Amino acid sequence: MASNSTKSFLADAGYGEQELDANSALMELDKGLRSGKLGEQCEAVVRFPRLFQKYPFPILINSAFLKLADVFRVGMLGSLASIIPERKNAHHSIRQSLDSHDNVEVEAAVFAAANFSAQSKDFAVGICNKISEMIQGLATPVDLKLKLIPILQHMHHDAILASSARQLLQQLVTSYPSTKMVIVSLHTFTLLAASSLVDTPKQIQLLLQYLKNDPRKAVKRLAIQDLKLLANKTPHTWSRENIQALCECALQTPYDSLKLGMLSVLSTLSGTIAIKHYFSIASGNVGSSPRSSDLVRLAQECCYHNNRGIAAHGVRVLTNITVSCQEKDLLALEQDAVFGLESLLVLCSQDDSPGAQATLKIALNCMVKLAKGRPHLSQSVVETLLTQLHSAQDAARILMCHCLAAIAMQLPVLGDGMLGDLMELYKVIGRSATDKQQELLVSLATVIFVASQKALSAEVKAVIKQQLESVSNGWTVYRIARQASRMGNHDMARELYQSLLTQVASEHFYFWLNSLKEFSHAEQCLTGLQEENYSSALSCIAESLKFYHKGIASLTAASTPLNPLSFQCEFVKLRIDLLQAFSQLICTCNSLKTSPPPAIATTIAMTLGNDLQRCGRISNQMKQSMEEFRSLASRYGDLYQASFDADSATLRNVELQQQSCLLISHAIEALILDPESASLQESGPTGAAHADSEYERRMMSVYNRVLEEVDSLNRKYTPVSYMHTACLCNAIISLLKVPLSFQRYFFQKLQSTSIKLALSPSPRNPAEPIAVQNNQQLALKVEGVVQHGSKPGLFRKIQSVCLNVSSTLQSKSGQDYKIPIDNMTNEMEQRVEPHNDYFSTQFLLNFAILGTHNITVESSVKDANGIVWKTGPRTTIFVKSLEDPYSQQIRLQQQQAQQPLQQQQQRNAYSRF
Repeated sequence: MASNSTKSFLADAGYGEQELDANSALMELDKGLRSGKLGEQCEAVVRFPRLFQKYPFPILINSAFLKLADVFRVGMLGSLASIIPERKNAHHSIRQSLDSHDNVEVEAAVFAAANFSAQSKDFAVGICNKISEMIQGLATPVDLKLKLIPILQHMHHDAILASSARQLLQQLVTSYPSTKMVIVSLHTFTLLAASSLVDTPKQIQLLLQYLKNDPRKAVKRLAIQDLKLLANKTPHTWSRENIQALCECALQTPYDSLKLGMLSVLSTLSGTIAIKHYFSIASGNVGSSPRSSDLVRLAQECCYHNNRGIAAHGVRVLTNITVSCQEKDLLALEQDAVFGLESLLVLCSQDDSPGAQATLKIALNCMVKLAKGRPHLSQSVVETLLTQLHSAQDAARILMCHCLAAIAMQLPVLGDGMLGDLMELYKVIGRSATDKQQELLVSLATVIFVASQKALSAEVKAVIKQQLESVSNGWTVYRIARQASRMGNHDMARELYQSLLTQVASEHFYFWLNSLKEFSHAEQCLTGLQEENYSSALSCIAESLKFYHKGIASLTAASTPLNPLSFQCEFVKLRIDLLQAFSQLICTCNSLKTSPPPAIATTIAMTLGNDLQRCGRISNQMKQSMEEFRSLASRYGDLYQASFDADSATLRNVELQQQSCLLISHAIEALILDPESASLQESGPTGAAHADSEYERRMMSVYNRVLEEVDSLNRKYTPVSYMHTACLCNAIISLLKVPLSFQRYFFQKLQSTSIKLALSPSPRNPAEPIAVQNNQQLALKVEGVVQHGSKPGLFRKIQSVCLNVSSTLQSKSGQDYKIPIDNMTNEMEQRVEPHNDYFSTQFLLNFAILGTHNITVESSVKDANGIVWKTGPRTTIFVKSLEDPYSQQIRLQQQQAQQPLQQQQQRNAYSRF
């Protein structure tokens, strides 16, 4: 029945071919197989099943399979190189196919040789001489030589192999001066040098030589392309002479296309260590020629070039020089960079073409970098952007708003005085519901949220809501609300989430929006906190907790098996526990007034030898609070380690919450529990790190202020006094007065990484145990696959997978016997590196104790920076350890032999009685 349905489906599909006889149809398909276009080849392959159904003749089917085999034989082998790189019979087959007289087979063998050379050192060493002979052979056609030469780029597995390949390429470049041969040889030369990292400086010199002396434009373009590759990969290998030679070529060339390419290389180098090396050597040569500033002169000349791309790269070079060379007095360069950026901004913001937008992105990135590296220039940069916003096109406005937000997140340059201009602009945009207008509404609202450091005024909220109501796009409203949550404007976010509750069709979306509304309301309750007013603080925290509990109930209802919202739930639970810990600590501090120490507290302290006991029960309560905050810090650390796919801003936010817990824990210890031994450096956070957001800046400011207060009170006053408790309560209020930022990972998951494990042997039913004899070891094989989303490795990549296997005894069966301690437990760990996202390893486990054992396999990952992340999953199977038949037989025989002796001893006892 399945075959009939398949046949009818293929017959109905038709595939568009006309009614032909068998031979003609086969010839048409063979023509498609030999086509140079991949799409036509795939189309020909999928047509073969219908050909077999229509003409089920043995001769035709055999011929068709032979043609398919020609296509897939060696070519398919090349595609499998990453899976079977060391398979010797595959190596032998490729070597044989290189000597074939069939051109198709030889081309497939070349493809396979390139793939296997990249994967296998043994194959590369063995095939290198063969490839060299074919390239140097007079009988080898030039077209085949051009296909064989790129194989040499993979001869980088050791220095000797790379040296021999380099010598051959050097000989080819000299012996074959044709354009195609020089281009292919030079590019292979560059790729080999970039991989081997030995002869990179020589390769840079060779490319610069061809760029300067070879008159062919194609060769010059190839040299520029390869120089750009080496600038990206190995900027530290560029000497000052190399950069100077490239500057001279760029100054002398009359062709804008070549100048653009050379400036692209120089702009790449200007953002690396190479530019610092260039100027450090140049400054050391006192009285040297003006050539040392040729790079600056070139950039200044290009800043106002009529070609937008050349101007953009010129400005980028000036910006990077200005930011990198901090020790120099570069006032003139700063002005040149600012003026060049302003001119590019005016030019590109009026043009909607893709080229203008790409140039504008470069200019705006330079503005962000310049404002960060030279903060005193940020004000003029921001004013230029705000002025140009009114006359720019919508596409340019979006990019400019992103730039404004990026600058304002780093530096508090958007004051209340600029808010009026932003609101006027917000009123005039958004008249239509086009995608650009919607994106502009979101971008400009983000800038407004950043500009208003405190709560939004009623007028600002009214303008934003009025514009959103006229547009009536729910997705735009949600994005703006999400930005408000990220910037800490929870009042605005709550109103926007409330307006969206009735606009979703799924109950999961409803519960998700309702939870966000409740969380925003909870955080809004904390805005009424005031220092020195501790009773009000307790009521604000209690009100916030009420809405947080409502929100966590909705958040739990919004989760699904495919989207469990684990990070969001854990983050909110930690926030709830942190607020409860804050509330409990304030109550503990108040207890010093409501429940002072008893009269005999001093006597109890002297008796126990603990001076802190004279403070009464507050000392024990403070110790419990300190342990609670340390526990919360540990839980925040666990959440950090479990968030492998989170962006850096979200991870920093989690780290700040952890540091808040450590700060309060340290303050309790330093002020009350152990003033003598507490160290500020051990537990408390420091403000040395650069703050990347307004939220982080405000939190770090609170940390520093609290640490200063703790330091001023530490060891000066005998604990516990009202000054100590007031310091703790004020620290709590200061932390809560900074509006919490819900970062991107709370709403959006840009990177998705998961690991799927398979264990063998595995039972048919997960509840059934695997039987194993107690005198044998179980070979547990663990296989796994790393699964990715649409953007694998966006923030971090998996370097290795750590597998931890442990077993615990669930229930014993039989009698206890003397067993070596080593055989009683299983605790093993192995690290494996995934190969094409697949990994496998084995463990040998002992189960000497009879009974049911629980085996747990847990995986974690290690990224390229060596950081371990607890990603999971955690898999469990059961094993039942059985006594082996031989031991059971010996034991039974011993029991039977002991029975007569026991009976005789019993009779003797009776006779004595």
